Amino acid sequence: MTVLHTTNKSPLQTRDLQSCLRLTRPGCGILLLEDAVYGALKSTEASEMLAEAAKDRRIYVLGPDLAARGFTPEELIAGVTVVDYGGFVDLVAEHHHVQAWV
Repeated sequence: MTVLHTTNKSPLQTRDLQSCLRLTRPGCGILLLEDAVYGALKSTEASEMLAEAAKDRRIYVLGPDLAARGFTPEELIAGVTVVDYGGFVDLVAEHHHVQAWV
């Protein structure tokens, strides 16, 4: 059973992303929304733990949220996939459950 985990808070302000990464299993998907996209940027406090998680989990960033904060996909760590709103819907449909970390 696969789970899509979503988180929307900046990892610079809360521990939601850390908790999510600690409790997810290999094969799960993790979608970063809103301010959580900061965690996928290169050279942030969260980038190392997210890069490690990307080895056995699928990490996604919502592209419109990334762009709204003035960043481009080139500024993301390796292993992160950018999705649009249609991709977000596809991820929800592909997974058995969605767990929101809010």
